[in-house]
Amino acid sequence: MQQLCVSKKFELEPAKTKSVTNLMRMFGVGMDTLKNHQITHSCNIHVNDGDIVYITGPSGAGKSVLLNQLQACFPPQRRINIENIALSADKAAIDCIANKGIIDAMSLLSYAGLSDVFYMLTAPAYLSEGQKYRFRIASAFASGKKIIFADEFCSNLDRITAGVVAYNVRRFAKHNGVTFFLASSHEDILPDLQPDVIVTKRFGGETKVIYRQSKKEKGKINQ
Repeated sequence: MQQLCVSKKFELEPAKTKSVTNLMRMFGVGMDTLKNHQITHSCNIHVNDGDIVYITGPSGAGKSVLLNQLQACFPPQRRINIENIALSADKAAIDCIANKGIIDAMSLLSYAGLSDVFYMLTAPAYLSEGQKYRFRIASAFASGKKIIFADEFCSNLDRITAGVVAYNVRRFAKHNGVTFFLASSHEDILPDLQPDVIVTKRFGGETKVIYRQSKKEKGKINQ
């Protein structure tokens, strides 16, 4: 089990322009008030190999901030972020991950919801936005990295497809010992994803961490 402790503080220190000064005077905001108005995004979690950590909460609550801080805890050679996976315009999707062998490549693409042969024969750059996202997930599967990060997980997929992909991510994590750190405001995929750790972000920086029953700590609140 690995313990991860991250923290990121944002202080409100705007440049003292004429507009800023006038706005502060209009609302009676002083410099002391600004100094006290700071938000700290922090999180303290315990993670095992093969766990799925799901960061959720409303838009603007700081999910991406936490995800980026957690990503920095691991060396680049151990992790991959699906946002950084390039989309080839001159190779078919199957060729982009064919180093795994054609059968394994087909299986990984199917795991990510690209089971149609015509999708496999299309260059990733020319797939639809949802298909591009699924290709990136398949590429992350094929990367051999043991830690995978994904922001806005399945947010641009229809909800049925999102549920299927979430279920297959759960299977992949369990069977391969790959740890996933995912962030999204959608909670409808939780029954399919079955995350081991749910991190709920709230406005103002508060973070609630909930573990599955197998964990020793549950319902831990971090300020």
